[in-house]
Amino acid sequence: MKNKKVLVITYYWPPSGGSGVQRWLKFVKYLTRLGWEPFVYTPENPSFTIQDQSLQKDIPKSVEVIKLPIWEPYQLFFKIQRFFGNKEIKQSDFISTGKKSFIQKISAWIRGNLFIPDARIFWVKPSVALLTDIIKSNQIESIITTGPPHSIHLIGLKLKTKLPAIQWIVDFRDPWSEWDLLDTLSLTSWARARHRHLERKVLTKADKVITIAPYHVKRFEDLGQRKVELITNGFDTEDFDSIPSVKNDVFTIRHIGIVDELRDPRPVMLALKAICQAQNKMAQSIRIEFIGNVNNTFKAFVEGDAVLSGITRFIDQVPHSELLKIYGQTDLQLLVLAHTAIAPGNLPGKFFEYLASGNPILAIGPADGDAAQVLKETKAGDIHERNDEEGMKKSLLAFYETWRTGVTIEKREVKKFTRAALTEQLVALLERTD
Repeated sequence: MKNKKVLVITYYWPPSGGSGVQRWLKFVKYLTRLGWEPFVYTPENPSFTIQDQSLQKDIPKSVEVIKLPIWEPYQLFFKIQRFFGNKEIKQSDFISTGKKSFIQKISAWIRGNLFIPDARIFWVKPSVALLTDIIKSNQIESIITTGPPHSIHLIGLKLKTKLPAIQWIVDFRDPWSEWDLLDTLSLTSWARARHRHLERKVLTKADKVITIAPYHVKRFEDLGQRKVELITNGFDTEDFDSIPSVKNDVFTIRHIGIVDELRDPRPVMLALKAICQAQNKMAQSIRIEFIGNVNNTFKAFVEGDAVLSGITRFIDQVPHSELLKIYGQTDLQLLVLAHTAIAPGNLPGKFFEYLASGNPILAIGPADGDAAQVLKETKAGDIHERNDEEGMKKSLLAFYETWRTGVTIEKREVKKFTRAALTEQLVALLERTD
């Protein structure tokens, strides 16, 4: 009988919040229902800004969660920040593609060139020592590492070296050497080469490799000269079973998640402004909300505009359980994809919850990318390039009219993106002998 024990090594685990944590939280949930016995290894004291206690309910009671303290240099950075008298900088403010403050320049250079692949590198050695014994004592035959942070994959690399009989599956939720975030970190040529070297070792030594979008499948196959599997992000049907859909008194557009300089909503905001200026009455019946971590540059842009400040609200991060209710009270979901070289592969986790909500979606990003293809297949909404203001205005007016007249939106076919279906793909991969 096939050994059904699997060790998942992940930095993000409840009470960490955000969409990134849900991928493996949901896989673990559904693995147990398919007869598997997952173990989870995660830091005891990770440094993350978003916490969400409501996600704890999805951890099956049978799952053993193993934790080990981690040392990260972020506290040192915050002390330097306070020394220079800087106000608190949010996660979304660190990602800057334009003019940077002195503290941003210093922190970016340190982060990019002294901690490779990332600041969690100090957790690798103690983790390998602990996990070697745990794998042996529990007779675990498969391990999965998921990144970013990509230092997690170095744990898998060292475990595979020590225990060559083990099956090691690598899951890339984002690219590594081609990750757009690296372009904001002032990398030296040596640092770039080091990233590529480590990435190549991981791609070469892993038994199987997974990533989340067709574009990234092709890129990793080219980089590693090997087969790479596609398992996208998705949504949990159980999260949406009891969420009623309510039409609002005003046309309510919502964006969920981080707004930073790579994911900049200004193009659609300018389209909204033009509509409100051309049709004054519409300005009284439109509202747009940004829920989550929003950078100060974008906030200042909105608050400094008389039209946009009147129709825009900023709301701090809310628990996922509350977010699900908000989906049911939204008339249009706004998706802003990062405008970078790898934008065609942008399929963020929240996109699939947007699909599950049944709400129409207005996306800003590559018209020939992976998100555009999913929107086309599911008929869930429109996507426009960042410079297509006329197209955005046309879509916004059409969505507004659908809301105003109460036209029923056709039910979309999204079953293949359910967490249950995606876990079946994962199980098939775990059980496949190559």
